[in-house]
Amino acid sequence: MASPPDTSKTIKLERYNSYLRRVNSTKLLNASSKLLFRATLLIALALIFYFTLNYPPLSDNPNHHVHNHHNFLSSAFYGHRTNGGAAWEKQVRHSSTPRRPNGMSVLVTGSAGFIGSHCSLALKKRGDGVLGLDNFNDYYDPSLKRARQALLLKHQIFIVEGDLNDASLLTKLFDVVPFTHVLHLAAQAGVRYAMKNPQSYVSSNIAGFINLLEVAKSVDPQPAIVWASSSSVYGLNTENPFSELHRTDQPASLYAATKKAGEAIAHTYNHIYGLSLTGLRFFTVYGPWGRPDMAYFFFTKDILHGKTIDVYRTQDEKEVARDFTYIDDVVKGCLGALDTAEKSTGRGGKKRGPAQLRIYNLGNTSPVPVGKLVSILEGLLNTKAKKHVIKMPTNGDVPFTHANVSLAFTDFGYKPTTDLATGLRKFVKWYVSYYGIQSRVNKEKSIISNEHPGESA
Repeated sequence: MASPPDTSKTIKLERYNSYLRRVNSTKLLNASSKLLFRATLLIALALIFYFTLNYPPLSDNPNHHVHNHHNFLSSAFYGHRTNGGAAWEKQVRHSSTPRRPNGMSVLVTGSAGFIGSHCSLALKKRGDGVLGLDNFNDYYDPSLKRARQALLLKHQIFIVEGDLNDASLLTKLFDVVPFTHVLHLAAQAGVRYAMKNPQSYVSSNIAGFINLLEVAKSVDPQPAIVWASSSSVYGLNTENPFSELHRTDQPASLYAATKKAGEAIAHTYNHIYGLSLTGLRFFTVYGPWGRPDMAYFFFTKDILHGKTIDVYRTQDEKEVARDFTYIDDVVKGCLGALDTAEKSTGRGGKKRGPAQLRIYNLGNTSPVPVGKLVSILEGLLNTKAKKHVIKMPTNGDVPFTHANVSLAFTDFGYKPTTDLATGLRKFVKWYVSYYGIQSRVNKEKSIISNEHPGESA
């Protein structure tokens, strides 16, 4: 009987061929995956490039009712990224370039804010270069900040969207533009909000300020810096009017404490690094494009909507009074401080000589009781307010502010000229226009006229 044929070699050969096929298949799959990944990446980059060139990151439509929806691709290119590319750098340089001989190149932090937007426009109007920086946080309605952004864009002022604590972004901006000045207005504002979110004040008013100073001390040339302190630093001081010579070591709120800390920090960086620093203590600034968290603003809103407003009195039943300062007067003070700011003296992070260090009050010098503010608004709005008179809560607010501005007048001619009634008239005119109040009134009158043509509207 014949023995069966030997098939072991055939089986081994088939196994080996099968192994080779699996290896080749895996290599082909890996190669295909790499090729697909690279192709996808290339297409994505091409799309980013296409959208950033064809869709600008900022809208020039000032209509505040249209929400500013960011295109993801354009915001990634133009937003807080430090490697923005040639187009981003071109926009930054264009916005920062002065148009007048010996003009300034100013970085304005908080440029989408109330005071920041007004100062940016005033600087640009007279021919200075202006670049904005703002993080557009939601402490109050961001749509108002976006509307200010659109207004600034119409005047060729570009706002970089980013945070003060982003050191790489700040370094990039100073690499692109040799700023002569910084107007540092970005801060976490508000006295009462500090009881809800204290960390936001530390992050912005202290850490953010230090981060800005750290970058500014190292650049060459160092910029001169004008920054926003606050009348709140006077705290529990009882001497009136408030003078820069009065003590400021008794802050009544965390907000005030962070601003006082800022003044001490400014002294340190001036002393060690030769930075020229000027602090401005603002006194209750109001006006068009103002902050919705301020009393005059939400009083206007609530009076028009028939809501009750809280009018505070002190614990000893006295009227609360504020040194209300109109925005145009404050802008003149800010520009005066910038114009008289001396150059910083440091280089390479080292002080080369004594540097300028100043602090000024910017107020109106005429305290007005809050009850008088309400009366003026009632007259302008032709509506009686529903008032709820209560004692001021112990949340850090102070009962009285009054600015002595003689030092600012002496050094750069600061002289406020707008009384509260005049300033509020301008604010109310802006308010009814911005929120469409007047147009709704006219529309209602038109409907009544059409329904009753024989009657007077």
